[in-house]
Amino acid sequence: MTQVDTRPQAGDTVRGVNAPDGPGVRDKGLGSRSVGLMGSAVIGISTVAPVYCLTSTLGSTAGEVGLQMPAIFLAGFLPMLLVAFAYRELNRVMPDCGTSFTWTVKAFGPRVGWMCGWGLVIATIIVLSNLAGVATTYFWLLAGRLTGNDAISALDDNKAVHILTCLVLIAIATAISYRGMTATKGVQYALVGLQLVVLAIFVTMAFQKAGSGSFDTGLDFSWSWMNPFAVQSFAAFTAGLSLSIFMYWGWDACLTANEETTGSAKTPGRAALIAMLVLVASYLATGIAAQMAVGSGDKGLGLANPDNSDNVFAVLGEPVMGLVLGIFLSLAVFASAAASLQTTFIPVARTVLAMSSYEALPASFAKVHPRFKSPGRATVVAGLSTGVFYTVMTLLSENVLIDTIYALGLMICFYYSITAFACAWYFRRELLRSTRDFVYKGLCPVLGGVLLTGVFGKTLYDMWDPAYGSGSSVGGVGSVFVIAVGLLLLGVVLMAAMQRRSPAFFRGEVLTKETPALVVQD
Repeated sequence: MTQVDTRPQAGDTVRGVNAPDGPGVRDKGLGSRSVGLMGSAVIGISTVAPVYCLTSTLGSTAGEVGLQMPAIFLAGFLPMLLVAFAYRELNRVMPDCGTSFTWTVKAFGPRVGWMCGWGLVIATIIVLSNLAGVATTYFWLLAGRLTGNDAISALDDNKAVHILTCLVLIAIATAISYRGMTATKGVQYALVGLQLVVLAIFVTMAFQKAGSGSFDTGLDFSWSWMNPFAVQSFAAFTAGLSLSIFMYWGWDACLTANEETTGSAKTPGRAALIAMLVLVASYLATGIAAQMAVGSGDKGLGLANPDNSDNVFAVLGEPVMGLVLGIFLSLAVFASAAASLQTTFIPVARTVLAMSSYEALPASFAKVHPRFKSPGRATVVAGLSTGVFYTVMTLLSENVLIDTIYALGLMICFYYSITAFACAWYFRRELLRSTRDFVYKGLCPVLGGVLLTGVFGKTLYDMWDPAYGSGSSVGGVGSVFVIAVGLLLLGVVLMAAMQRRSPAFFRGEVLTKETPALVVQD
C-alpha cells in the first residue's frame, strides 16, 4: 500500500502548539487518541508477557535464591518502579514516541541518545525472536495435547518445521501491528484477559493443593520468604535480581504509544504504573502459591528441579489443575508469548520511526501508513529483522541463541539506566522547586539508575566467565560477553555511519539538547 512521508521540518508544530525556538519534538502522523488508559495498561502488561515470564523464570529464580524468590520479585520491582517515575515525568513534558531516544538526546545530546535508542531496538529484536520461538514450541505442544497425538508435539523438534512455524507467527504478529493500534488493542484485550484469568485459577488451585498437603514437597508460608537479605550470597542475589528485572521488562510499551493515547501527557505514565502493579501482584501471588504447593527444592515437583525449571507450568499444569484446565494453562502460555510477540513491535517500530523523523536513521522509516496511521515501514522491517535474526541464530547453534537471550539483561539495564539519569539531568534546575519535583524527577530516577547500573556492571563482569549462559566461549571469553558487547559496539559502528549520512542530527541541529520542554495541554 502507499505510504505517506510525514517527516516534518524544523519549526513544525506539535499537536497544534508551536515548537520551541529551534528544532523541537515533532508530530509523526500517528493515529491520535486511538488508545485509552485501560488499553494502554493492557498493552504494557501484554508486552511483559507475565505467564510466559513466570513459566520460564520461576524455576530459575528458585534455583538461585531458594525460598527468597518472592523477596527477589519485590527487589526487581523496585528499580523498575523508580525508573517508571522517570518515564512518567519525562512523558509529561515530551509525549514523544521516541521515549528513551528522544529524552536522552534532549538531556545528554545526540550520541548518547542514539546509543540509548539502539539499546532499546536491539533488546526488542532479541525479545521478539525469543517470543516467536516460545510461541512456536507451545503451538505444537498444545496441538499435540488437543489431539492426543505425541507425534504432532514432536514436530517442534524438526528444525525446518520449527523455523517455518516461527516465521508464520512473526508474519501474523507483524500484520496485526501494521494495521495500527485499534487492531492491536482488540486482540490484546482477549489475550491478556485469558492470561490473567487462567493465572488466577492456577493460583487459587495451588493454594488449595498447599492447604490439603497434596504434594510431599509443599511448604507452609513464612514471612521470611519476603526478606531479600536472607539470600545466601551476593552472587545469588544479583543472579536472581537479573532474572527478576527481565520479568518486568516491557512495561514502557505504554509510553512508546503515547502519541496515540488519549491524554498523551498523563495517560501513558498512569498506565505504566497500573501495569507494574498488576505484574508485581501476579508474580508475588503465583510465586508464593507455587512455593507453598510444591516447594522450591530440586526434588520431585520442586520449582528448582532442573527437569522442571525451564518450563514450570508444563510440569505443574496437570498436577495442580487437572488434565483439562492444565491444557488451558498451556494455552495461556501460548497466548502470553503470542500476545507479547505482537505488542513488542510497538516500541521498536515507534522508536525507529522517531529516530528517522529526527534524521538519526534513514528517511524511509519515517513513513506512516495513510489509513492505519501506524509506522508501516518500520513495523515490516522489524518483522523481517526478527525473522532473519531467529533463523540465523537457530541454524548457527542452539548455544548462540541461548547466549543471545542471556545478553538481553545487559541491554535492558543499559537503556533504562540512561533514561533514568536523563530525567534527573533534564529537570536538574527544577529539583528544588518542590518536594514532589525532588522525589519524582530527581531522587527516584537517580536511585533507579544507580541500581540498574550496578546490575549492569555485575552482569558484565559475570558474563566474562564462559560458564555464564550456555557455557560456550570465544578465545576463553564467555560467549554471552562477546555477544552483548559486540551488539553494543555494532551500535557504535552504525552510529558512525549515520553521522556521515546525517551530520545535522549529530550536530544537534534537528533535536536540540537543552531545548525547553514542550508542555502539552490535553
